[in-house]
Parts: sequence; structure tokens; C-alpha cells
Amino acid sequence: MLGSYRIVLLIVSVLTMWFTLHKIRQSKIKIEYSLFWIILSVMLVILSLFPQIASFVSEIIGFQSPVNFIFPFIIFLLLIKLFYNSLLLSMFEKKIEGLAQESSILEERVRKLEEEKRDDEKK
Repeated sequence: MLGSYRIVLLIVSVLTMWFTLHKIRQSKIKIEYSLFWIILSVMLVILSLFPQIASFVSEIIGFQSPVNFIFPFIIFLLLIKLFYNSLLLSMFEKKIEGLAQESSILEERVRKLEEEKRDDEKK
């Protein structure tokens, strides 16, 4: 792996880790959601400091160079994260839909009770 690529990979990984930790300290992201980014950053730091790992894996899998292995590896991890986020989004949308329906039912009940109360007061 080229030295300049290793340096860029290391810098970007450290910045990603710093940014993630900074957002955790500001309470802008939950720790459980930031674990993916921290682990990804650590993995990229390890790959940039020890390029022989990427070379070994790329030889086993059949990539021509370690860089050609790292890009699909990162894309694959991000696709997994995207799928997981899609699952969470679907779950939250169902919950929001259910809460909106429940809220509408409760509002209707309150409206009917208020009307009954006004009718009773008129009598």
C-alpha cells in the first residue's frame, strides 16, 4: 500500500474517531449508534498502521492490491450499516404511525367527553 494512501487513511480515520467522540461528549449521538463509527475508525487505523494485514487478506481473497481490497471492504461495511439504519427507520415509522393513530383516538374521545359535559351543563 502506498505511503501517501496510508497517511490519508490514518488521518481520515483519526478525524472520524475524534468527530464521533466529540459528538458523544456533546450528547448529539448515542453511544450505541456511534460504536459502529468508532470500530470502523479503529479498523482503518489498524489497516493504515499495519498494511501487511490488508496485503495478506487481499492475496487470500484474490485482489490485485490492498487498496482494491480496502475500498470494497469499506463499501460493504457501509452497506450493512445502511441496511441496519433502514430497519431502524422502518421500525420507528411504524411506532410513529401507531402513536399518531392512538393520539387521534384519544383526541376524539376527549372531544366527545367535552361535548357530553357541555350538554350536561346546559340541562
